[in-house]
Amino acid sequence: MTSHAQAQARTILEMAGATPQATRLADAVLLIVDAQREYVDGALPLAGIAEALAVGGELLARARAAGTPVVHVLQRGAGALFNPSSEGFQPAAPLLPQAGETVIEKTLANSFAQTDLQQVLAATARTKLIVIGFMTHNCVSSTVRAAKEKGYACTVVAPATATRDLPDGRGGTLAAATVQAACLVGLSDTMAKIVWNAAEIIE
Repeated sequence: MTSHAQAQARTILEMAGATPQATRLADAVLLIVDAQREYVDGALPLAGIAEALAVGGELLARARAAGTPVVHVLQRGAGALFNPSSEGFQPAAPLLPQAGETVIEKTLANSFAQTDLQQVLAATARTKLIVIGFMTHNCVSSTVRAAKEKGYACTVVAPATATRDLPDGRGGTLAAATVQAACLVGLSDTMAKIVWNAAEIIE
């Protein structure tokens, strides 16, 4: 049975009367965070990665057809993970950059930190972002939170994101599906519009 408290649950954005709407491709920049092979066939395989890449690939094709600016962010590691000399660093198909699309390398979770992402976005004169990529709980979340602080309105396409099982800190494991849901719902409270079906993104 659903409790009264659960039935009445609302986000802070809803309480403030500022419920965000899904951004249209015509108004946005498509920001692809860390779509790299480390998450596919490398050391950090993610739950549902094949499905997320497929959804992201379809959205990327639609963005290109609509003339939406596309920015690819790649994690550059100094150790074994995301090492630029390894296959894990390479972009993952079908989210491969094309000529004319910006590619930014980062070393921290937040895609704005110590990069020129802010300048790249400013040059588009667009203040709305559609965000996809990996991992949901880490670099996607960190980037969306930073974008919000910089005045960008973010829409996160949930089925084009993914994460992995994590230790729960008590000797157990928190399933990837739980981590994914909690992170996305947390972002929806004050940070972003979350769409659960990529079809909600229209041209």
